[in-house]
Amino acid sequence: MADDVRLLGEWLRQDVLALAGPGHADRLVLYDFILGELQTRVASCPHRLGPLYRLLKNRRDDLLGFARVLDEELGRMARAGGVSPDGLRLLLNARCCDPRDARRWAEEAAVRHQLRGWYDPACRAIDALVAGTIRASSLVENLNSRLRTYFSLRRHLGPDYLELLRFYLNHHVLERSARPERQGKTPAELLTGAVHGHWLELLGFTRFARPA
Repeated sequence: MADDVRLLGEWLRQDVLALAGPGHADRLVLYDFILGELQTRVASCPHRLGPLYRLLKNRRDDLLGFARVLDEELGRMARAGGVSPDGLRLLLNARCCDPRDARRWAEEAAVRHQLRGWYDPACRAIDALVAGTIRASSLVENLNSRLRTYFSLRRHLGPDYLELLRFYLNHHVLERSARPERQGKTPAELLTGAVHGHWLELLGFTRFARPA
């Protein structure tokens, strides 16, 4: 049973939730197949497989939301370039492969013949699409890991505390970042492009100033 569940997990990770793969509709079919296979094994280990099955069942649309966005973007790019969306998906799948994999270059060569003069712009657009695609699972886990430390400080979480926490996180200066242009700025400044006032003034207080 452990081998079966491990195999189902690999299928889910590599064939359904990976950026490279089929369209949204086909992923739904694959996801439901994996979910059905998992359900038949829940009775053998309900305390572990039961919560996992319910989690995957309830979050299907969220986990596969990125695939729907990929379909929409590939369709928009295909209309703009006058090419087939299927060709662009083949190009996306190829460019998600390791550059050291010989199959990547063979697949790209086949797509190059289809796209002709639009091949280079399509590669740049595909790379930008891949870099900007956020899959729900990684986003949720990242957010949870950031908030968990603040929640452990209090036994009760009311709306006032959550509102204050949101204000703090939005107006807290980023001391370090993988992108140098973000260092020394707050998320609010990065979003609006404008420098905001002191945090006390933003909360409605008047800062004390010594008389001249």
